[in-house]
Amino acid sequence: MSGPHRLGMYGGAFDPPHNAHLALAQAAVAQLGLDELRILPTGNAWHKRRQLTPAHHRLAMARIAFAVVPHAVVDDREVRRGGATYTVDTLRELQAEHPGAQLFLVMGEDQAIALTQWRDWQEIVRIATLAIAGRPSAGQRATLAPSGLPPGARTTPLQLPSMAESSSEIRSRVARGEDIASLVPPGVASYIASHHPYQGN
Repeated sequence: MSGPHRLGMYGGAFDPPHNAHLALAQAAVAQLGLDELRILPTGNAWHKRRQLTPAHHRLAMARIAFAVVPHAVVDDREVRRGGATYTVDTLRELQAEHPGAQLFLVMGEDQAIALTQWRDWQEIVRIATLAIAGRPSAGQRATLAPSGLPPGARTTPLQLPSMAESSSEIRSRVARGEDIASLVPPGVASYIASHHPYQGN
């Protein structure tokens, strides 16, 4: 089989990408033994109540942030896709492009707990193994499959250090003129300082 045997998918707004995003990507590649990890900035996210920062900024910051992660590739398909963005559509595409590959959906535990609210979530758990990283705010341990998933759902925990960074807090700090150097990769901090994607937030 050509192409990756173990392929990960890690989606998110990445608005902006921060050190916890980077740590999760690095953990996924190392702990899952991935041949490739697709980083997928969200397009028109059905579940986001706020307007996302324009896609070209989020793509540029993602390419800067994840450049240091071995086997990580920033994939812009969800940004280019018309209409609402659904994870199941991307998984179907990756499955068709890489027949026979083992697919992993990398996510935080808060996302996993809400998975049964996602479009065609039963197909998501049929196609991919859920690689779940615990967060300090989550109410369950990453070693346990979130309640509500079918018994056959494949899950695997990702071990991460406790990191409390959040994109919303970083955007607020930027708007207040506060330093974010300890929260984001250096290149992302430089990009934000130069391009001002959060001006007026």
